[in-house]
Amino acid sequence: MRALIVYESLFGNTEAIARAVAAGLTDEYEVTVAEVGETPSVAGVDLLVVGAPTHAFGLSRAATRQDAVRQGSTRAATTGLREYLDAVEGVRAGLACVAFDTRVGRPFSGSAARKADRRLRRLGARPACPPESFLVTGTAGPLVEGEQKRAESWAAHLAAGLAPASGRAA
Repeated sequence: MRALIVYESLFGNTEAIARAVAAGLTDEYEVTVAEVGETPSVAGVDLLVVGAPTHAFGLSRAATRQDAVRQGSTRAATTGLREYLDAVEGVRAGLACVAFDTRVGRPFSGSAARKADRRLRRLGARPACPPESFLVTGTAGPLVEGEQKRAESWAAHLAAGLAPASGRAA
């Protein structure tokens, strides 16, 4: 089975979580990790995992990505997960999907993962589990201690739940 992880990351925190998720999926899936600007195809994918940082209570926009650059991001992305999901082709009805985000752990900080999950549902994808958030200490990070390990465990648990009853996927 094949999994595709598509991430948007402006300070490196969401990328670190995406790579931890990939490590957690590798026992059950052949995993490809791609930055959103690469516009990866979902053709032949059994599980689509998307991740983004939470900006202004949801998915980034051009203006919030420029704010990130003003705050020190060296990753001046022109395309975010919002644009990728608006343009992606080939999401078939029932495709298993999962959304995650990175965000500051404050009340009312919003969730890019919940917004991405809604967009995936509108495309016809089937969420394999509720969206998940991984915490950063501030806008630029770093990740809260233990979040990468938690992401890997979360993904392994997800993969085990989606694996065929016969055991390891071919």
